[in-house]
Amino acid sequence: MTPTGPSSLNAVRRSRELEQLGEQPAVDLLVIGGGVTGAGVALDAASRGLSVVLAERHDLAFGTSRWSSKLVHGGLRYLASANVRIARESAVERNIVMTRTAPHLVRPLPQLVPLLPSVGAAEAALVRTGFLAGDALRAAAGTPSTVLSRSRRVSAQRTAELAPAVRRAGLRGGLLAYDGQLIDDARFVVALARTAAAYGARILTRVDARDVTADSATLRDTLTGNDLHIRARAVVNAAGVWAGRVDPTIRLRPSRGTHIVLDAAALGNPTAALTVPIPGERNRFVFALPAQLGRVYLGLTDEDAAGELPDVPRATDGEIDFLLDTVNTALARPLTRNDVLASFAGLRPLLDTVTSDGGRATADLSRKHAVIRAEGRPIGIVGGKLTTYRKMAEDAVDTALEVAGMTARPCRTRHLPVVGAAHSAALRTVHAPQMLVQRYGTEAAIVAADRTHMAPIAPGLDVTRAEVQFAVSHEGALDVDDVLDRRTRIGLVPEDRALAEDAVSAAFE
Repeated sequence: MTPTGPSSLNAVRRSRELEQLGEQPAVDLLVIGGGVTGAGVALDAASRGLSVVLAERHDLAFGTSRWSSKLVHGGLRYLASANVRIARESAVERNIVMTRTAPHLVRPLPQLVPLLPSVGAAEAALVRTGFLAGDALRAAAGTPSTVLSRSRRVSAQRTAELAPAVRRAGLRGGLLAYDGQLIDDARFVVALARTAAAYGARILTRVDARDVTADSATLRDTLTGNDLHIRARAVVNAAGVWAGRVDPTIRLRPSRGTHIVLDAAALGNPTAALTVPIPGERNRFVFALPAQLGRVYLGLTDEDAAGELPDVPRATDGEIDFLLDTVNTALARPLTRNDVLASFAGLRPLLDTVTSDGGRATADLSRKHAVIRAEGRPIGIVGGKLTTYRKMAEDAVDTALEVAGMTARPCRTRHLPVVGAAHSAALRTVHAPQMLVQRYGTEAAIVAADRTHMAPIAPGLDVTRAEVQFAVSHEGALDVDDVLDRRTRIGLVPEDRALAEDAVSAAFE
């Protein structure tokens, strides 16, 4: 099956599809949740030929999917805890994303462990062994070294070139490995959703699913307050950490991962992710990750997030101090709170397990996913992580077909590119500024064709007015926050938001 319609998402299409759904309120599959897993389920199902509705009560990538480290992990960490299956699955899925699904949105990211006096010979040997195991995972997954280079040791001079802020005293070189990094996680989710829309899926944001059963739900348009009752041959609950709001029988153990946002200049504009071991722990690191718009994201914590789950989690002072204290062990000039431009936190929908000694630390909880089936309940897809979203979606759709007795084409998403996808040779022929090609792939030419809006949205911000217009006309942005917080990420830093808010508001007038 090939795409049968336009991929553009916008307010006009949303209204039309809600009206059509009111006239014919029956579909093969209802997907609840517009994060990476929900978008992946919608794409998988629609590309198999099923009629699909995705309902998201906020915006695409509103929740956990926009708060990740933006890494497409190869699964190295899971080898250390003997989770070979998860490690291999992660490496395979990383290969699919980088070589087929979205090669335009993922880049190889050097990850650099500086060999400072605090990193002894035994610890360095352990890291090197882990990196070699990562090379083996990459090769087993079929990822060529032209996509992700082999790990190696580099000199002290090269270490300082890659991470200029690193401490020089006692520096004896660095260990370098490569992983995948998304240009932006929210942009990836939008691309998945738009591709699903091109296959006929109805992608409905600002729609709250209520009274959900195994084959029905009431959908409330939160913009108008109107309700419609929909029947589906199967329902998939892909609400992530909020899955229990859809189905109260689901119990997860969320953990909070916090990042802080820094000006890249404060770290000398690094080109590698500075990877700093957490003192006193094995196989846990803090990462200073180069990001778009001249930023560095410093993360990552792993804290239990018990209690009521907020729609937008907040970093704690203790987590911010922990990140600063850890990275400062590797820096020539310590960072302070004055260097912190902003912070963000995401909640991981972890499956609860008990460690061998009876403990329940979230850092030790499994990152595997599970498909939950129960009589009269929607099919739940929980656990997992961004990298393995595609396999999670495939498993969920397979289960939906079995439960509902539906037939469909086999899963195609191993080889299905999202909108804008192309490899580097083809991207070099796109007539558009490089910054647009990095964000939109082949669709950069569409954005750049809006020549009257190619000026920056505000002084010092590497985002054009044309991108704002494209977010509204093609990417389903319905208000200012959608543009600032999920289509461009300008809103991460309050000062940047203030500079851009009026210009973005004009796009909705």
